[in-house]
Amino acid sequence: MSEAALENFARELAADVDEAVQNDAAEPYSEIQFTKLILDELAERNVFENPIPLTQGGEGRFGRAQYKITGFELSDDDERLLLVTTVHTGECPPKAVPPAAVVTAIERAMRFFDAACQGLHNKIEPANTDASDLARRIYEGHKAIRVLRIVVLSDGMLTKFSRELDDRYGDTRIVAELYGIEQLHRILGEGETRADIIVDVVQSAGAPIPCLAVGTSASEFDTYLTAIPAALLADAYERFGTRLLELNVRAFLGVRGRKSVNAGLRRTILSEPHHFLAYNNGIVATVDDMETVLLEDGQHAITRLAGLQIVNGGQTTASLHRARRQDNAKLDDILVPAKIIRVAGVKLGEMVGAISQSANSQNTVQPADFSANDPFHVAVEELSNNTWIPDASGRWFYERARGSYGAAETKASYSKAQQRKFRSETPKQRRFSKTDLAKTLNVWAGRPDLVSYGNQKNFQHFMQQLKQDHPDGFVPDADWYRQFIAKMIVFQAVQLAVKSLKFPAYQANITAYTASLVAHRCEGSIQYNEIWARQAVSAEFRALIGEWALTVDAELRRTAGMKMPTEWAKRSDCWLAIKVAPIAIPSAGIPELGSRGRA
Repeated sequence: MSEAALENFARELAADVDEAVQNDAAEPYSEIQFTKLILDELAERNVFENPIPLTQGGEGRFGRAQYKITGFELSDDDERLLLVTTVHTGECPPKAVPPAAVVTAIERAMRFFDAACQGLHNKIEPANTDASDLARRIYEGHKAIRVLRIVVLSDGMLTKFSRELDDRYGDTRIVAELYGIEQLHRILGEGETRADIIVDVVQSAGAPIPCLAVGTSASEFDTYLTAIPAALLADAYERFGTRLLELNVRAFLGVRGRKSVNAGLRRTILSEPHHFLAYNNGIVATVDDMETVLLEDGQHAITRLAGLQIVNGGQTTASLHRARRQDNAKLDDILVPAKIIRVAGVKLGEMVGAISQSANSQNTVQPADFSANDPFHVAVEELSNNTWIPDASGRWFYERARGSYGAAETKASYSKAQQRKFRSETPKQRRFSKTDLAKTLNVWAGRPDLVSYGNQKNFQHFMQQLKQDHPDGFVPDADWYRQFIAKMIVFQAVQLAVKSLKFPAYQANITAYTASLVAHRCEGSIQYNEIWARQAVSAEFRALIGEWALTVDAELRRTAGMKMPTEWAKRSDCWLAIKVAPIAIPSAGIPELGSRGRA
């Protein structure tokens, strides 16, 4: 990583933060906008699943202790909690953050957890915020939390601070992770997201793991065969969660059904652990690097794995972790057959795709799982390139491949005339990604519950449903594309309306449910051609959206009862309750509605 590249990245990031501050009158604070931007980008790259930035209630005192968090994420099984804290310097070129400032940030985040365990939710004002709901959730279920991840975000350099923190709060393991400007550049600028997934084999397993190097000198990568202690895999999954499976095309499929593969894994783990090595197909993993030692008998043994990714065998890994946590299974006698591939210097994405398609998988991988090159997305990209907006001044840009907009912008920057032309024809506000597409279409399909799971999970559900609805494939045409853009214009209008109303919490959920309510109640009356022609919605329609958003906010809180609204929003029952909310639909005066929708 060159200093020039790092400084350029830092300047571009600072410019994005400044732009967000100028455009958001509700939150004109650099630290908040920096946190929002970084959490969104890290979620897009699957570093986090569904992080929620905090704008209220995350900072204060409990007794004499000062606490501060700027975001959080709670896993679906309530076993992993991520607390975010931010050290924003505003300095460019970036400078080193004093270690004392990092220590203070971590300690204040840990104090939030400690205070929440003692009843902080009764003290936070205002009470109806994400922070107060989170504090109450921690208070009620902190004994179930196995791993607490303290994540420090910073626009400064954190390289001089030791990242090692592995403490405990009762039965909760506490891990600190640092994302300074260098780490952010590696992830957001260069696309590397696995560098901090490091497994100390000796610490976890108690000794190096013997292995056998196989392959030929003509191979582009190094391959090793070994048997990994099950406890080591369960520990790694507990610490890193689904990030360990980032390159795996499937999520954990659950253990329902007596005849399912995962149920069979569970029976073997509980009843015949000594047969697991013989019965199980094992895992295929990639690493960016690994360290080995030579044992006394001349055999090589693994001591450290860096950038670990389980690309085949995610079901095995998750099942081991689940059996230990939910069934109190003893994993001491279980070994898992493994093939480990060191992939430094080769095209990782292409190789992982080949492994996932070719390996003897335990659950079928659908072709739609490999979405980047799916014909549907290729067709949408072609339509975006060739379909100009009605006044012929420009078009929308579909970022089918991550970073393609930036690459196109860079290519145009070699000529000032070309740069002006590119920015005029395809401005940032007309750029959309695969996750933007999936959110828009899922809210229109009446699935705001899926959208509330976050970008990555929502996208996975969208692709699975697309495959089920169109097993022979679906290639959209120009009419479909223009209507889709109209839907996305409405969705963006909802986003702006919700932001302008300055809700203290649940903005993403309110946005998703309001958009779905618009689609549901106005079905058959929305004039998509009118929206496409104007490339905007009318002031009257925006006012209606704002009124409905207020109703959605109230209904989300009311129907949640004692549940955390952000979690309640993930349930289909939430949509069933909100879709019948008492709202009024004007019979006239809104250009986008040709006639009244559903009452």
